[in-house]
Amino acid sequence: MRFGYRDVCLSHDAGPRHPERPDRLRAIRRALARQHSVTYADPDDATVEEVCAVHDDAYVDSVREFCEDGGGQWDPDTVAVETTWDAALASAGIARWAAHEALDGADGWDTPFSLGRPPGHHAVYDDAMGFCFFNNAAVAAQSALDRVDRVAIFDWDVHHGNGIQDIFYERGDVHYTSIHERGLYPGTGHPDEIGRDDGEGTTLNLPLPAGSGDVEYAYAVDEALRPALERFDPGLLLVSAGFDAHERDPISRMRVSSEGYAMLADRVRALSTDLDAPLAFVLEGGYGLESLAESVATVHEVFEGRDPVEPEGEVIEKARTVVGTAREHHGLGSK
Repeated sequence: MRFGYRDVCLSHDAGPRHPERPDRLRAIRRALARQHSVTYADPDDATVEEVCAVHDDAYVDSVREFCEDGGGQWDPDTVAVETTWDAALASAGIARWAAHEALDGADGWDTPFSLGRPPGHHAVYDDAMGFCFFNNAAVAAQSALDRVDRVAIFDWDVHHGNGIQDIFYERGDVHYTSIHERGLYPGTGHPDEIGRDDGEGTTLNLPLPAGSGDVEYAYAVDEALRPALERFDPGLLLVSAGFDAHERDPISRMRVSSEGYAMLADRVRALSTDLDAPLAFVLEGGYGLESLAESVATVHEVFEGRDPVEPEGEVIEKARTVVGTAREHHGLGSK
């Protein structure tokens, strides 16, 4: 894979006890140094205009002023320092780069993966939250709409990406799917949240029960994500790739293995091929350094040619129910 990365993203530092810390990127880079066929790009920052295309102008100004004043505690979870502004513009720019690399034909070993931070999927139209200031995937999707009619975002972070949903909820040109742990922060992402007005039917939420793992995630992708995107027919598929559903992540109760992330990468690669939709990845969460780095490396290995192990076992009945309910809300039939 080809990874977008900027050292400036290390300069956003919320403190040694904060889970979203610079060591996340350092751990990923160390793991990738042991892999074959890894290349890096050094993308430009997103422009303020590109960020304001998905965020309120006054909010973007307030983030800049907050950082210029030295930063501080934006909310109980979300912390800025003076250089957070620079890191956030870089992170959004790397995500935009990944989208356009994919649209330019980068695939296979060159499939683009954006390694930026701070992450973005909790940042709503007019506020920061959940460690996020600018919504990187949303900036990438909006930028791509200059070239394609429809973009799909698949968010496999363990938390619901309420910010992506918020930004595109009333629009029909971006389809957002989230598989997340039910009841976890921020408490949004229920199956009956399907979009509104022009966006009705373009939001698909799959809040799986705690303890769900590889089998349940594969089932959700096969039985809900795939038919929904086959109907939507996107011109680009972006993956908001958080790795905090890992069985060793310290802040969730899900049971996805490192091999499970390889399986998910293989699933979305096959789906992008079938849809003839270019594919790009955007880093979101993942707070166990070893499990995060290992999982990103396994995703890379899939694009280098390794076939992941297909998960075995029975799907948790509560997970079947969630998928069935979501299918019914989207007119995909019961399951």
